Amino acid sequence: MENIIQNFANHPVMSPFWLWTSFGIVVVLLLAADLFWFNRKNEEPHFWHTFWICVAYVVVALLFGVFVMYEDGVNKGMDYFTGYLLEKSLSMDNIFVMSMIFAALGVPKMYQHRVLFWGILGALVMRGILIGVGDALVLKFHWILYIFSAFLIYTGVKMLVMKPEEQGNIKDTKIYNWLSKIFHVTHEIHGEHFFYKKDGKHYITPLFFALVIIETMDVVFALDSIPAIFLVTTDVYIVYTSNIFAILGLRALYFLLAAVISKFVYLKPAISIILIFIGFKIFLPKIGFEVEEWQSLSVTVGLLAGGILLSLFKKEKIPADAEQKH
Repeated sequence: MENIIQNFANHPVMSPFWLWTSFGIVVVLLLAADLFWFNRKNEEPHFWHTFWICVAYVVVALLFGVFVMYEDGVNKGMDYFTGYLLEKSLSMDNIFVMSMIFAALGVPKMYQHRVLFWGILGALVMRGILIGVGDALVLKFHWILYIFSAFLIYTGVKMLVMKPEEQGNIKDTKIYNWLSKIFHVTHEIHGEHFFYKKDGKHYITPLFFALVIIETMDVVFALDSIPAIFLVTTDVYIVYTSNIFAILGLRALYFLLAAVISKFVYLKPAISIILIFIGFKIFLPKIGFEVEEWQSLSVTVGLLAGGILLSLFKKEKIPADAEQKH
């Protein structure tokens, strides 16, 4: 891997307009399919229906990676896949938080997909803005990559040592208290509606409450994930497309994993180590170690697979141990 700092002598060449257009068309088609085909009715999602939607999103994302590899070369494709896996793994925290938000606000599963759809649309816009700001900062102040690195290492270490009980309660958050003070709030569900009118007053329902908190939390998570992807690649096209493809399938992934995400006990440590590795990667050329794109991808895949397999092994091993004690 070439020293990433040297790449900022000049701005990287912007990807051709037709590539951005192609990406935009794919995104619009996926959103349309999600709204009008995958989830046409307000009903509790079924496992296999959700499973195949997840598969469809992953297949499209992987095919797009092959397309990037064909158009921009193998190294760019490797960067895309690394970024996609990184963003996908970091979204696991989003799933856990969204589950807590819906549980705390009492949002039924049949209406959760509506909240998540609008939440994803907001995330597409916010990620675009934050990536644009990140790109501008990196181009003007290339040394900010070292700050990104330090921040990523700090985040990885913090995730590694944080205990589950330190996550806190959604109803104790500032955003929850702030919304409660400035809006008329109803804690009753009124179908799929975000707003409710009674006695001439407009109330926000738990669905809108959940939407605002989810959007706010996505910005918080983006402050971790965007520095991470910029340390993988500074190509804005790769940064944005890998981010968006990871987000697009988040709704289906939530319904698939929300009930069992807490069982993957070794996934968070694996993600923490990935963040620390990416944070340190920028310093390795200084001591004579060059990390190639395929090596970054291999480390990311290996750690994620290891975290998942160890979690599954522990899940299966515990009942066996319990049986031996009896």
